[in-house]
Formats: sequence, structure tokens, C-alpha cells
Amino acid sequence: MKQILLACLIVLSLGSCGINKQAQQIKALEKCDYRLTDATNITIAGADVKKIIQSGTTSAVNLPGLALGLLRKDIPLRAKLNLEITNPSSSLAAINNFDYIVLINRQEVFNGSVDQSVSIGAGQTAQVPVQVNANIYQFLTDNKMVDDIGAFIGGATNGSEKKGLVTLKIRPSIKVGGGLVKYPGYITIDKEVSSKILL
Repeated sequence: MKQILLACLIVLSLGSCGINKQAQQIKALEKCDYRLTDATNITIAGADVKKIIQSGTTSAVNLPGLALGLLRKDIPLRAKLNLEITNPSSSLAAINNFDYIVLINRQEVFNGSVDQSVSIGAGQTAQVPVQVNANIYQFLTDNKMVDDIGAFIGGATNGSEKKGLVTLKIRPSIKVGGGLVKYPGYITIDKEVSSKILL
């Protein structure tokens, strides 16, 4: 009986050590520097945004699927955001899986999750691709937001740089036993982003 109790205590303490280690790695992640390096493979309603920018015209004619998407209330946005994470601390920063929310000028645009392990050693930098798949219909029915996006994309097409505030909220998960437990809060990263990121 004592041996079973001792074995249970060892298993519990090892599990506790594992959770504490993950919590320390997430704490180190909070201290990291984040930079959105670029956005690639961006499509709205099936149209390649980069090609539209390169053509120099941002009219709705270049987005044939947009009218149909507005009728269906389904305008798909697809993109890959490349996030650079630098760990200035002396501890390993790591994450198993995370949920994210992206806001533009304080308004939520899309959210999702990344199911991959990310590990950044002390003093190291890692690139993390974040695949975005979202319906932005609600977002595009807000006239002010549409004007902001138009000005931002216009800055990329006409060479007059435009800037906007992008907020990335990350909610990590901790492995406990065979499952994942979500971190109690979000790590919030506010970054000013230039329209040059689209070029």
C-alpha cells in the first residue's frame, strides 16, 4: 500500500513539475519581442490582393467574388502572417498550441488557433507562420473600417506609406496529462504596421 501511495505521489509531483516548467516557458514568452514581418498569400473572395496592388487599381472590379460574397454574407479572407519572435530572456520560451485574435485599429477582424509547438531558446529568434482563414463579411460592412483598409491598401499601391495599429492576442495552452488546458489570459502585442508589408 505504501508503495502505491509513494508511486502516486511521484507521478503527481512529476506532473506538477511539468506544469510549472510550462508555466515558466509561457512567462518567458510574455517577455519576448514580437514583429509581424510580412503577410503572404493574401486573398479576399478568391482574388489575389498582391496582384491587385501591383496592378495599381483597387476597384471592386478586381474582386469579382466580392459581390457574390456580399449577397451570401460570406467573404473569405485567406492569408499567412509571418510572426518573428525574439526571446531576450535567459530562459527557454515555449508554447504547445495557442489561440489568437487579430485586431486592426482596436477592432477584432479574425481569430483562430495554431496547433504547433514553438520553442525559442534564450537569446534566439524564431519565425512562426500563422495561417488565417476567416469570413470578413461583418468587418467589410463597417464603412469606417472599409475606408481604413482602402487607405492602407492605397498606400501600398501609390507609394504613400500608411500605418495602422495591429493587435495580436495569444492565448497559450498547457499540456496536462493527455489534454490541453488554456492559459487564463491573453498575451497582448500591439504593433504599428506599415502598408509596405503588403508589397
